[in-house]
This record gives sequence, C-alpha cells and structure tokens, in this order.
Amino acid sequence: MLRNQIDKIRLLFHKERESYFCFYRILGFFPRNLKIYQQALLHKSTSLRSEEGRPINNERLEFLGDAILDAIVGDIVFKHFEGKREGFLTNTRSKIVQRETLNKLAVEIGLDKLVKYASRSSSHNSYMYGNAFEAFIGAIYLDQGYDRCKQFMEKKIFKQYIDLDKMSRKEMNFKSKLIEWSQKHKVEVSFELIEQFIDRENNPMFQTEVQIEGLPAGTGTGYSKKESQQNAAQMALKKLKSDETFKSEIERLKTEHQATLENTNKPLTTDEKPVTENIETEASSVIVEIKVSAPELPIEEKQETTDKVPCSSETSSYPKQTPI
Repeated sequence: MLRNQIDKIRLLFHKERESYFCFYRILGFFPRNLKIYQQALLHKSTSLRSEEGRPINNERLEFLGDAILDAIVGDIVFKHFEGKREGFLTNTRSKIVQRETLNKLAVEIGLDKLVKYASRSSSHNSYMYGNAFEAFIGAIYLDQGYDRCKQFMEKKIFKQYIDLDKMSRKEMNFKSKLIEWSQKHKVEVSFELIEQFIDRENNPMFQTEVQIEGLPAGTGTGYSKKESQQNAAQMALKKLKSDETFKSEIERLKTEHQATLENTNKPLTTDEKPVTENIETEASSVIVEIKVSAPELPIEEKQETTDKVPCSSETSSYPKQTPI
C-alpha cells in the first residue's frame, strides 16, 4: 500500500503518467516497467520492428503468460475443489483458460480498449483480446513476479468475474469444437478407441486417440468413451494452438490428399482410353468403308458372291450351294 502511494506521487510528474494510471486502474498497482505492458497489447498485425529489425508484438509474452496462467489457475482450482479427481480439475481449469473465457475477461477489465492492431485485422473473428490477456499476465510476471500475478488473478479476476463452482458445472464440448475447426479448414478428423482397461478401483476406463489427416493429434483417457474423446479433442486443440510445425504438416497432408483425389476423379483423355475401344472403332470404320465401296450387283450375283466368301478357315471347305 505504501509502495503504491510513493509510486503515485512520483508518477504525478512523469511524462507518461496517463499510461501508468491507466494500467493502475486495471492492475490495482503501478507498473515498474511500463514498456513491457505496452508491448503485451501490441498485436502482430501492427508490424512494428526494433532498431535491430526484430518484430515488436505480444507473441512471446503470450507464450509466457499461457504457461503462468495454467500454473496459477491450476493452483487456485486445486485448493478450491478438495478431493476432486484429476479429470475434473483439468476440465475446470480448461474452461477458465480457454480463449472464449479469456476474451470475455479482457473486455470486462478494459484491455480491449488498449489493444493496438492494424485496421485490416478484424478483432471479431479471432481471439485477439484473449491472447492479449495472456500476454498481459506474462508482463505482470516479468515486471512483478509470480506472487503478484497470483494476487492479481485471485483478487481482481476470480473475486470479481469468475464463479468457480458455476464454471465447474459448465459444459465444454471440445469434440464439437474440434469438428467445427476441421470443417472450417476442410481437413479430416477421426477418433479411435485404442485401449480399454480397469483402474485401481476396478472402474472401466477408455483411451482414445484423435487423428487429423491421419496424423496423431492427441490422446485422452476417461471413465467413458465420450469423456476420453473430449480429453483427446482438448489435447488436439491445444496442440493446434501451440505447435506451428504440426499445423504445417497437416496442411501438407491435406494438399497431398486433395491432389490424389483430383487425379482419381479426373476423366480420361482420348489418348488414355482403353485400346479395345479404339480397335472397335477402327473395325467399325473399315466395315462401313467396305459397304460403301462395294459395287452394285444383281441380286443373284450378290448371293453367289456372298456364298463364296468364307466366314473363317473352318468353313472354306463347305460345298458350293446352287441358287434356287
């Protein structure tokens, strides 16, 4: 408290005092390193670069904040729900740190008004504010440490905006979310039950693997097939979010599969048609040509001529028939 009062007096004469007080209203304390908080709110679309040519945005802080947020929320959930199983704790934490929740929190504390992004970038079709919230947590950690981060989450976020008991009962369908993503990006997703076993208390358990374009994306375990699929889908979504190499491999496989499908459905050209078809066509044209070029003969002569032409080598010895 005393530290805040001292900082408040000192910052009254600072040239960027408005920015300091702006962050104070959100944080409940004054920043020490203002620049790191400002960078946490810079979307990559701004394309700003340092003197060394390095991009200046919040992506690295977002990476750090994601890890810190998982640890803090996990700590809070663990202490709040005594005796609950790991699966319940994991699902509850996931509901809190998912992009939809973080987006909403960013708007509620006023971060959305401070995020800087290029005008061509649409904030309505992305999780820009949720990403900024994670980067903001990373900035607090670097500026003030883990304990201050946890204090901010407990007193500012959970106390005012999150009802843990209500959040734990909220349904979260990771499988539907993954399928929706796959339909949007036109890739194939499949769920396969790979193992069924018994836990220490003789309860049946299931393990499911989810594959994207045939590539293993995540495994999940649960006390039902549905729960195992949900956990597998959750892992796949997290991998899609954090692993760029994995996403690139999916795009490569998708392109290969589409090319194979196009070649399979491609109609045959004239040169690629079966040889028998060409032979039949040629034979037909020869027959037509013979008929056209044959001279006109009297009926009796035509019959005699026809009888003399053997149908095959086997019929060549047949006796000549006398016309009626």
